[in-house]
Amino acid sequence: MEKSMIGDLDSLPEADKLRMAAMIDQLQVRDSLRMYNSLVERCFTDCVDSFKRKTLDKQEETCVRRCAEKFLKHSMRVGLRFAELNQGIFGV
Repeated sequence: MEKSMIGDLDSLPEADKLRMAAMIDQLQVRDSLRMYNSLVERCFTDCVDSFKRKTLDKQEETCVRRCAEKFLKHSMRVGLRFAELNQGIFGV
């Protein structure tokens, strides 16, 4: 998207700016929850094999920790790449 397609948000009335900010906040919360749920589901499915105890055994715990670290590192890398691409598109 070009900058001209987005328009100048400063020209919006204050009420519209507030609604836009609330919508953006809502989308960010939704995306964060979606990412968290995806992380939990993936790591649980990949790492937890047995339900014989209330707690994870050492191997499962290590697997979950590594899985979560990889997932978060990957998500951060994708976010950084996305920001780089946006800078190129919008020239910010």
